[in-house]
Amino acid sequence: MQAPSVGGVMLPRGKGETVRLSRGASLTDFAEKINANPASLVQVMLNLGEMVTATQSVPDETLLLLGEEMNYVVQIVSPEEEDRELLESFDIEFGEDEGDDQAMLPRPPVVTVMGHVDHGKTRLLDAIRKTNVIEGEAGGITQHIGAYQAATEVNDQERKLTFIDTPGHEAFTAMRARGAKSTDIAILVVAANDGVMPQTVEALNHAKAAEVPIVVAVNKIDVEGADPTKVRGQLTEYGLVAEEYGGDTMFVDISAKQGENIDSLLEAVVLTADAALDLRANPEQDAQGLAIEAHLDRGRGAVATVLVQRGTLRVGDTMVVGDAYGRVRAMLDDKGEQIKEAGPATPVLVLGLTNVPGAGDNFLVVDEDRTARQIAEKRAARERNAAFAKRTRRVSLEDLDKVLKAGQVQQLNLIIKGDASGSVEALESSLMQLDVGEEVDLRILHRGVGAVTETDIDLATGSDAIVIGFNVRAEGRATQMADREGVDVRYYSVIYKVIEEIEAALKGMLKPEYEEIELGTAEIREIFRSSKLGNIAGVLIRSGEVRRNTKARLLRDGKVVAENLNIEGLRRFKDDVTEIREGFEGGINLGSYNDIKIDDTIATYEMREKPRS
Repeated sequence: MQAPSVGGVMLPRGKGETVRLSRGASLTDFAEKINANPASLVQVMLNLGEMVTATQSVPDETLLLLGEEMNYVVQIVSPEEEDRELLESFDIEFGEDEGDDQAMLPRPPVVTVMGHVDHGKTRLLDAIRKTNVIEGEAGGITQHIGAYQAATEVNDQERKLTFIDTPGHEAFTAMRARGAKSTDIAILVVAANDGVMPQTVEALNHAKAAEVPIVVAVNKIDVEGADPTKVRGQLTEYGLVAEEYGGDTMFVDISAKQGENIDSLLEAVVLTADAALDLRANPEQDAQGLAIEAHLDRGRGAVATVLVQRGTLRVGDTMVVGDAYGRVRAMLDDKGEQIKEAGPATPVLVLGLTNVPGAGDNFLVVDEDRTARQIAEKRAARERNAAFAKRTRRVSLEDLDKVLKAGQVQQLNLIIKGDASGSVEALESSLMQLDVGEEVDLRILHRGVGAVTETDIDLATGSDAIVIGFNVRAEGRATQMADREGVDVRYYSVIYKVIEEIEAALKGMLKPEYEEIELGTAEIREIFRSSKLGNIAGVLIRSGEVRRNTKARLLRDGKVVAENLNIEGLRRFKDDVTEIREGFEGGINLGSYNDIKIDDTIATYEMREKPRS
């Protein structure tokens, strides 16, 4: 029935009914739910001081505001609920073990190594799997989540363990939290010489939130100043009481560098798992699990590291991972060897996906390619709408005038490209948390995995965006195109450098950094007087080369007597030259500066912009 008008628009008013809407829904979606005309809702939003089109994805708060005005209770469906409803529409149950008790067989525990940066997490994994990944990490900080399998002997029986390696820097909190959710047991690494640090507490809180048992590895016991007892005392304050103090947490003193007590640590993990958890899964059902990491490989295309949580994944299976899908062409284990199938708690690298999924996306095996494609497309559309809604800058009619005035709202547009989806996601999450006041706005127009392409440069050109390449470079003609269009492409390999510089840019502080590069030194052997040019120094080039029109300083007895001079004239015999190399003689004119003496040294240099690491 038609009710009184809302803001002068005749609309069916609600009676407090609940309207369920997904993230990034439009006014058209709302109108369909309440059987109203979308144009009328646009008018209502205008009356409320919001400019929104009928098909535009709008933020959650806008939908809630509209619902309140229309006397409806708007319920925004969570991403997990949306996904569950989507899978139910295809008659698929995710996260459920099929079969009776007899079908459940023991599986290895999944272990996450957590702790403060530089306390030896990567070194510990290094010692466990006897390989060396730490040298490949920029700045000694782990950049991606990886998954590896190890074995140990407990009570004369070989037991397997699966390790998830989470990044150590605080900017990767989102990934670390996800790592904890996908795990059975957490190893908390604490350095015996440093003790409990801020990120140790942060990691501990993630593990507790995920309700997983914790085993503490007290590392660096071989380092001077190591005090394992102090670590035990500190962690007691956070509810982790060592067994020897009457608690139930196993503490193991180790040295990852020396490989000391690693077996004892693995044994402690297995014993904790046996005591606290019932780790079983059905290996016979269709495989389900989690994408740990994903990236674009030049030779193989989109590849994803997945952790099989239940069932068995086989080559040839059709799988859907987040908004990617495909038939499994090949699988590689953590040693890089091809395998045909992977059972519960096994990490594998999967080839054959259509695109790069996100770190933390769930995966499942389905019967038909068509089903996989439909699920992936619906997930992609849902994520796209949610992203559009998040990007929308809400401008009310009251402050529209101010916003349009040049210089009142500064906006920094970014395009992020990275080598792996986990890094890109963590980088975006960290950047969006930067708080530099209301006058500055940060927008991430696009993020993706792979090299910086011409399409990215096109988008940057049209929107005055800065392109960030994280562990990737521009490919093909993209570099020349960026130079031609004047697009700023910045390359980084360590995540906190990006955060520091973007924060500085948002605050208007980021200026090019220059460093002084010494070009050459010349010793004055003789002085020639010229009525036209003043004093000319006859020199011998002692090191490097001296070039015309570069900066110079004059040194006398090792002390600087004149700064900011210019090499205005350079001669070899009677010829003007542009440079003179080491070991040769020549004449130098310093312009109007004439206070030179024999045995003085002319040091030339230039200021070069420092490349960003």
